[in-house]
Amino acid sequence: MTAPRGDPIARWSITHVVAPAPFGGLEHVVQSLAAGQLAAGHSVSVIALTDAGSIPPLVEQLEAARVPVRRLACGRHYLRERRELRQAFQASSPRIVHTHGYRPDVQGGAAARQLALAVVSTVHGFTGGDIRNRFYERLQQRALRQFSAVVAVSRPLVDRLVGAGVPPNRIHLVPNAYRWDTELLPRAAARAELGLSVGPADFVVGWVGRLSREKGPDVLVEALARLPDDRARAAIIGDGPDRAALASRAAALGLADRIHWLGTVPRAARCFAAFDCLALSSRTEGTPIVLLEAMAVRLPIVASAVGGVPDVVSDGEALLVPAEDPGALALALGAVAADPSAAAARAVRAETRLRAERGLEGWLAAYDAVYRRVFPPPRSAA
Repeated sequence: MTAPRGDPIARWSITHVVAPAPFGGLEHVVQSLAAGQLAAGHSVSVIALTDAGSIPPLVEQLEAARVPVRRLACGRHYLRERRELRQAFQASSPRIVHTHGYRPDVQGGAAARQLALAVVSTVHGFTGGDIRNRFYERLQQRALRQFSAVVAVSRPLVDRLVGAGVPPNRIHLVPNAYRWDTELLPRAAARAELGLSVGPADFVVGWVGRLSREKGPDVLVEALARLPDDRARAAIIGDGPDRAALASRAAALGLADRIHWLGTVPRAARCFAAFDCLALSSRTEGTPIVLLEAMAVRLPIVASAVGGVPDVVSDGEALLVPAEDPGALALALGAVAADPSAAAARAVRAETRLRAERGLEGWLAAYDAVYRRVFPPPRSAA
């Protein structure tokens, strides 16, 4: 998508600020947005708040897409980090600073406001968690009240932001889109890539995400224990603070040989043919990218009906279950295993809906519209 010649938006410079994790939906969104905006004629750069010596995969992906990236590794020296962000903004003079995540919102937002720059945030979700994390989220929500515009990726997030005191006229709903660039490996190659040793008659449930409470990996473990067929297995991609506790619980339930802990897997979606279905057992979500990735490759889906999930798939395209209900999740997984033809038909409908509703062009245009609300184009002379 190219901006019309002479349109002021084509001359804008945009700096995204992100503190990238090894993988995740937020990182996918930032990569798609920055690369898409660069291709559309914007001047785009990214500031990555990283640990010293680390080069997150997002940085490599952005550089491969020719998006300029500057890494700031200040550790927990937050005053220094804010000062260096301010200096970086002064050097590049962006018209819009676009932040992603609670640390960039708090730090990048404050530095940009000191320079009277417009600040836009995309809120990808709130995880809750322990006292420290909830404190950070309160700081983030307070900072967002001062932003020029705040993008929410799901309808429940809009309500959450309004309740947190963000002015409603600054909130914009822009659900995530999907970038069609995944080359799916055949089943045997995908299982080999993952090091997944299962039998041809096994029913393999894939799960992808951070191993922490908000993502509900414990719900999947409990559901697996309720499936009577011991050929049902879970392949869990990801890592996080709950890894040891989950493994201990699985062993207590007699599931040690039915759960495969695969750790962090870059570009995991290309291995989705290794699975018979995807389980999304989250307690809270925005618009999860892993859901879109599963839809794109026609992988049957069982998902908690939380956050933006019901806006992405209906019961005609996936099996939706209540959050925190291992029994309901087990029944839905059993239904997929018992009737693979019906599951495959739902997966085809899901892929069709994804193509119709989640394309990049309309998504990038929606972000352009948000920027135009911040900086309306000048009126033509009479």
